[in-house]
Order: sequence, then C-alpha cells, then structure tokens
Amino acid sequence: MRLPFAPRPLLLLLALLVTLVTFVQFGALTLAFDKLGLSAESGFLLLFVSLFGSAINLPLFTVGAEAPPTETVPVALRGLLRHTAREFHGRTLIAINVGGGVIPVLFSLYLIGRGELSLSTVVAAVGIVALVSYLISRPLPGIGIGMPIFVAPLAAALTALLLKPEHSAALAYVSGTLGVLIGADLMRLKDIRRMGTPLAAIGGAGTFDGIFMTGIVAVLLA
Repeated sequence: MRLPFAPRPLLLLLALLVTLVTFVQFGALTLAFDKLGLSAESGFLLLFVSLFGSAINLPLFTVGAEAPPTETVPVALRGLLRHTAREFHGRTLIAINVGGGVIPVLFSLYLIGRGELSLSTVVAAVGIVALVSYLISRPLPGIGIGMPIFVAPLAAALTALLLKPEHSAALAYVSGTLGVLIGADLMRLKDIRRMGTPLAAIGGAGTFDGIFMTGIVAVLLA
C-alpha cells in the first residue's frame, strides 16, 4: 500500500520546522536575557536551573479540601484531552515549585537589588499585575488555578512601560513574576479547599507554562 505522501520529504520538512522553531525560541530568550542585562551564558544557566527546578515541589503545609466533581473536563474537550484523575483523600498539600516559584522570586529580588527600580514603583507595578491576575484566574476543580497565558505578561509589559520606561524590562519581569505569584496563587489559596486536588504548587505546573516564562514574555513585550 502506497502512502499518500513521500515520507522522506515530510520528515525533512518537519526537521526543518523544528530547527526553525528552536532557533526562534533561543533567539527570543537571548534577546530577553540581553534586555535584563544578563550574558547569554548567565541567562541560559538561569533557564536550565529553572527547568530542572520545575520538577521539585517543596512542601509547606496541608489543608482540608472538598472532593472534586466526578467530571472535570468540559464535554466539548472530552474527545481531545486525556485527563488523568489524581487520587484524592480529602487533604491538599500546599507546596512551592522551585523552578516556577523560588528561582523567579530570587531573580526578581536580584533585579530589585541592582537599584534601578524604586520600591514604590515595584509595589505599584506588582499590585497592578496581581489584581489583573486575580481577576482573570479561575479555580479548576481537580486541576488547579487556570488563567489565559498572555494576559499577565501583557499587563506587566504595559505597566512597566508606563511606570518606568527606561528600565521597563526589569520591571516587567519583576511585576510579571511576583504579580502572578501573588494574584493567581497566594490570593487564590482560599479557593484550594474547593478544588479537590491532592497537590497545589505555588509557581505553576512547571517552568514553560508557569511563572518563569510569564516574566520572560513580559520582558520581550516591554
């Protein structure tokens, strides 16, 4: 039986697309690190440490929680998503993710410590992004806290450009990371008891869809 396409050209095309996307992503990351005043080596070291740290959740405390609904995946998506139910025993472990929580906070403190940003500017910018993040985030029973991926970076970039245009990159990263951590994670801790999930990690579900990349995207937009 002959295939409706030639496999070798298709594989070459896929390889080319993967290579192109990789170069674009690395180029964007290099640009972001440069805007933050980091060398390429320091920036990618930060990236890889955050990547490996995203697999580590440091436990903080546990809270009692309600059982999640029987079906948490929307009807329209049941044929597209394979949702694995996690075993739940009436308690939720609150943890902080190293790659998506600890490292972005430490790097934000480093940027603040360089003296380019006043404390009042940082507080105002973080407060704005935190409010936006809280308003647009929603608890997803059995899963966690969800929010549109580009809203927080866009809010952080616009806030930074308005408040501190000469140092907008640093302020965008700080307000993007700390704002989301406060608004979508800490301020949503009260909703944890209603989500019925065994683990709630402050800092997102990993580096590339969590706090770290929120800051990077905010820097690129600033």
